[in-house]
Amino acid sequence: MSINYNKYKKIIFEQNFDFERLSLIVFEYQFYNNKTYQNFCDLLHKNPENVKKTTEIPFFPVDFFKNQKIISNNEKEKIVFSSSSTTSIIPSKHYVTDIEIYENSFISTFKKFYGNPTDYCILGLLPSYIERGDSSLIYMVQKLIKLSSNKDSGFYLNEYENLFQLLKKLEEKSQKYILFGVSYALLNFCEYCNISLKNSIIIETGGMKGKRKEITKSELHKILKTNFGVEQIHSEYGMTELLSQAYSQENEIFHCPPYMKIFVGDIHDPLAVKSQGIGSINIIDLANINSCCFIATSDIGEVFTDGSFKILGRMDNSEIRGCNLMVSML
Repeated sequence: MSINYNKYKKIIFEQNFDFERLSLIVFEYQFYNNKTYQNFCDLLHKNPENVKKTTEIPFFPVDFFKNQKIISNNEKEKIVFSSSSTTSIIPSKHYVTDIEIYENSFISTFKKFYGNPTDYCILGLLPSYIERGDSSLIYMVQKLIKLSSNKDSGFYLNEYENLFQLLKKLEEKSQKYILFGVSYALLNFCEYCNISLKNSIIIETGGMKGKRKEITKSELHKILKTNFGVEQIHSEYGMTELLSQAYSQENEIFHCPPYMKIFVGDIHDPLAVKSQGIGSINIIDLANINSCCFIATSDIGEVFTDGSFKILGRMDNSEIRGCNLMVSML
């Protein structure tokens, strides 16, 4: 089965579309064009003939991006994004054959939630990601920095004093700005400086990366709100294996762009999927047309009636989740 690729990209980013219908079309396409995904579906006895709705589509365990090259076409990859890892964990790799679709996805989503990048000075406090050099998050923020066209936009490694002085200057100028920051770096920075931010949007991207003790997102946001003097801390929810992101602008509730939708699976039976409730987080990301659009994550969350969701934590033993289903393939 083939798909009109250029028409597809135009539909998901520029037009209204039937999410259910398009997801089933994409499922059929990826079933026949992604051998690894097809083998996974065969083990579950699922195929385009007996899958009639999105909740019946098999969600591919995210851990298999660690040891399989997940591609749904014959194109050579343009870039390979890798996840963060420790010495004991194999990083995921996402082979991206069309970087334009990723750019269209994160730019479209940013505009939906925040407006035009040119309205802001955009800053990145993402030291652990910068040091790796193959992060999809760094690629996204770097592009947004460029699109902002603000001479003060840029990345900061561990230069807390320089960042502190810049934020003071931006506050004095009443310049709107967005600070993307990994959790531990934001905590380090707010402990370093004493500043009340009035024109800021702080977007935490999660992750202590082994640098500090893990705390809940609520605890993290409480500390950051108190130390920075802001009413809300925003969050970005994305992952190496996806090409779309969700954003939370208040109360830790995430909202998706039109081409991304969240489902929940039963923690004890990940094949039992529903459109709302509490369980394991499954994602349809229609921007992921060239790898796999149907991803079972290692997160636990709650999906609400309007499609928004909240992350509640991580699954125990998430490194081995789903591996028993494909042991013969590894």
